[in-house]
Amino acid sequence: MTKYAQGILDIVNASRSHLTAEQIFWELKKTRPKVVLATVYNNLHALCAQKLIRRVHVEGSPERYDRIEKHDHLICQKCGKLTDVTLADLTGGLEEQLGERVTSYDLKVFYVCPECRRKAEGTAR
Repeated sequence: MTKYAQGILDIVNASRSHLTAEQIFWELKKTRPKVVLATVYNNLHALCAQKLIRRVHVEGSPERYDRIEKHDHLICQKCGKLTDVTLADLTGGLEEQLGERVTSYDLKVFYVCPECRRKAEGTAR
């Protein structure tokens, strides 16, 4: 693994912020000042293909990158905030319902976050 790929992998695995490629680029630039954005994109693509990190797509937002560790996501429908949540594993229930083996799934639960609810309640008064 190249020093850039390892650096990107370390950044993604250490973060709980679901960083964009540009955010990863700026973080990596702190320790690898000669890195270019294309290198970050190429390495992100390779790390995803190797299943060392995962890409999280939320419509209307830039792609974000996340660690592989099993977890799901809460997404605020108002502000787009992405939050980790650990729910019970649904694999068995999905396999039973589908009658097929499930290799993986990516669950995104949409809701309105507490901050957006407070803002909405404040403007409703």
